[in-house]
Amino acid sequence: MMVCWPYFDPEFDNLPERIYGPPCRVCIDNDSMEECTVIKVDSVNKQGILLEVVQVLTNINLTILKSYISSDAGWFMDVFHVKDEHGDKIRDQNVINYIQQAIGTVREIENTVKAMAYRNDVFNSDQLSEHTAIEMKGTDRPGLFSEISAALADLHCNIVEAHAWSHNARLACVAYISDQSTDTPIDDPHRLATIEGHLTTVLRATTTPTQSESEIASPQEVKTAEFGEGTNMTDVERRLHQLMLSAGDFHRPEFVAMTPPPSPRSDGDEEGRKTVVSIENCHEKWYSIVSIECKDRPRLMFDTVCTLTDMQYVIFHASISSRDGRSLQEYFIRHVDGYALSSESEKEKVIKCLEAAIERRVCEGVRLELSAENRVGLLSDITRVLRENGLSVVRADVKTQGEKAVNAFYLKDILGNEVDTNVVELVKKEMDDVIDFEVKNDGGGGSSSQQGRCLSSSPPQRSPGLFSLGDVLKSQIQRFSHNFIPTN
Repeated sequence: MMVCWPYFDPEFDNLPERIYGPPCRVCIDNDSMEECTVIKVDSVNKQGILLEVVQVLTNINLTILKSYISSDAGWFMDVFHVKDEHGDKIRDQNVINYIQQAIGTVREIENTVKAMAYRNDVFNSDQLSEHTAIEMKGTDRPGLFSEISAALADLHCNIVEAHAWSHNARLACVAYISDQSTDTPIDDPHRLATIEGHLTTVLRATTTPTQSESEIASPQEVKTAEFGEGTNMTDVERRLHQLMLSAGDFHRPEFVAMTPPPSPRSDGDEEGRKTVVSIENCHEKWYSIVSIECKDRPRLMFDTVCTLTDMQYVIFHASISSRDGRSLQEYFIRHVDGYALSSESEKEKVIKCLEAAIERRVCEGVRLELSAENRVGLLSDITRVLRENGLSVVRADVKTQGEKAVNAFYLKDILGNEVDTNVVELVKKEMDDVIDFEVKNDGGGGSSSQQGRCLSSSPPQRSPGLFSLGDVLKSQIQRFSHNFIPTN
C-alpha cells in the first residue's frame, strides 16, 4: 500500500518568520576579508532602522570602512566592513555577542539596554537612571560652558555627566545632575523651574548689541526632566545633533562677537579639508541622490544618517566608501511623504544641515584630558581656571567613573585662535596638585570646523578609486526597485 503525503516546500516553514520576525538577522564574518570584519544585517524594514544599526556600531567605537544599504519594499539589507578602534578585526566574543544582541533586538529596548554592558566606553545606564537630565541650546560665547557649570554649582546641583558641542556660534549641552546633598534625582517642580529659569538667564546673556537679528533670534532653551525609560546614554549624541539642528547651527553667522575669520590655509591643505555636498534627482524612480565627499573620520556615517533621519528623510539605498583619508557617501532618499526633494531651497537646506553635521563634532584646537577625585563643584572650578587663563571650551565630554571624574575639553582662546602652549603649562601648574593632565594636539580628528560648501546640481568630483553607488544604480535601476511606486 502506497501512502502519499502532501509536499511542503522547506522554505515555507521560514516564510512566517521572514514576514513577522525575528526583527533582525545579524551575521558577523571574520573570514571573507583579510583586514576587516564584515557585518551583514537582514531585517524587516522600518523608518529609522539604519540609524539604529549604525548607532549600535558607533557606540562600540567601530570604524565603518564601507557600507552598502538597500531597503526597497519591506525588507532591509545592509553590509558593513568595520574595524575596531585599534584598527583590527573584531575578535572579542563579548563584543560580537553585543552586536548580535543589540542589533538583533533593536525593537526590544530592555534587551538592547542590557547589552550596553559590552560597550568599550562602558557606561552604567543604571547610574544615569538615578539622575535628572538637562538639555540646553542657544547662542554661544566664550566662557559659556564655564558659566553653566558655575550656575549649576550655585544651585547645589552635582554634575554627574555632561556633553557640550559648539558650532557656528551655537551651543548644545546635555547634562545629568543630582541633588548635591542627597545624590538623588531632582524632581521637585519648583526647584526644576528655578534651575531652568537660572540657566535660561545665563544663556540669554549671550545676546549682545552687536549681534545680527538672525543671531538674536536663535532659540535659547533649557529643559529638565527626570531620566526615564527610553532615554539612555546611546541617545546623547543624537540628541546633541537634534539640539544643534533646532538651534540653527547650519546658518553661518555673519558676525560672531570677538571671533575673527578663519586663518588662511595653503591650497593643498584646504583641498584636503574640503567638504563637498551636492543633490540631484533621479527622475526614473523619484529618488533624490545626496552625494558627500569629505575627510574621513570616526562616526561620520552616524552623523550624516542621524541628520537625514531627523530631517524626516527615508534612506532607501546607500553606499559608503573610504580611500586615502577621504570618504564618499551616497544616499538615495525621499521625504517621508514619498516625494523627492522638489525645490532648490529644500536642497540647499539639506546641504547646509549635512555640512553642519559633519563639522559640529570636529574641533580644531588643543584637547585637554583631566582626571581627579570627584567632588561637588569640581567641573565649575576646572572651567573657571580655564576661563581665567583666556581659554574657551568648544567641546566637552565630562564623565564620572567610580570615584574619579574624567573630563575631556577641546580648547581655543577667547578670540577663537589656537591655544598657546605656554598658557596650557600655566593652567597645568595651577591645577597640577589635584588633577592628572594629558594634552593632545590632534584637533579632534584634524578636520576643520570651517569647511567648504558646494551647491551644485551635479555630483561632486570623486577621488580616484571611490565606489559610486549612483553609477551602478542609475544604470541598473530596475534591478533594485522594479516595482516601487511613490508613497502618497
